[in-house]
Amino acid sequence: MGIAALVALSSQATNYSLWINGRTGGGQVGNHADFTYWGPSSTAAGVNKKSVNWDGYNHISSQNYLVRDALDCYCTGNNWCYIAAHSAGNLMIGYALDLYGGTARYKKTPSPNSSGQCTNSDGTTQTGWNIKWVDIGGGAAGGSELADAGSWALSEPLVGDLKTSTSRAMYNHNNTRGKVFYMFAGAKGTLYSGILPGQDDEAVAYHSSGGVSGSSGGSYCNPSDWFCNDLTLGTAANEGGRVKWTNHTVSFRDDAEAFNHYTSGNWAGIISKVRADMASYAN
Repeated sequence: MGIAALVALSSQATNYSLWINGRTGGGQVGNHADFTYWGPSSTAAGVNKKSVNWDGYNHISSQNYLVRDALDCYCTGNNWCYIAAHSAGNLMIGYALDLYGGTARYKKTPSPNSSGQCTNSDGTTQTGWNIKWVDIGGGAAGGSELADAGSWALSEPLVGDLKTSTSRAMYNHNNTRGKVFYMFAGAKGTLYSGILPGQDDEAVAYHSSGGVSGSSGGSYCNPSDWFCNDLTLGTAANEGGRVKWTNHTVSFRDDAEAFNHYTSGNWAGIISKVRADMASYAN
């Protein structure tokens, strides 16, 4: 292959970093340049970053098309994606991969309209999406006892999804289509310590943010806590024997209890660790 052809081929392949928000939303739905939920859009957060905005209020099932639209836009054809998700965004990407990651997807031209949808590039399809890996901060795929206890507004459809038994049964969490989920678990939780078991970040406990498997939550802590099973780093089974979901690995455990759940509109809390990871490795 000639040099000109190689240059042409490489110019058509682009990597993107997709950020999937959690509860409350904040960014304009369909506008992949709106980082209101996260923080200043000028902040480094991975190559060609895009904000996959959904409303953070309605059911995962009814909003998931917005995530699939973005995955179709940027993660098909010659293009590849890194994924970062926060809180209920964990449910969003897990749901999309399990239920739709084995389906035929039209390859798209990565230029979305105002609704966040892209046009077909050449009329051909591929199976699933081109995803390198997934970073999760304060992941809520295991649900939250705050939803169980009614600590959040019960009128929100999403809160029903976030009940621990509901979220864990929503899809097959082990089926990541081979993609590794790197979990970042925060532990600066004090407000709801009586409701959330083990360490927590004020919204989700370690059993969820650490990707611990099972149909219900459990109490997991940092090694300094003698009265609670340890959440282990990496893919190893946790103290007590409960394993993590398949392809889930704990990259960061908040041993210093320094990071809470909230972005605070400034890439803050546990998302600060995810952002740094994306800035360093999503390129």
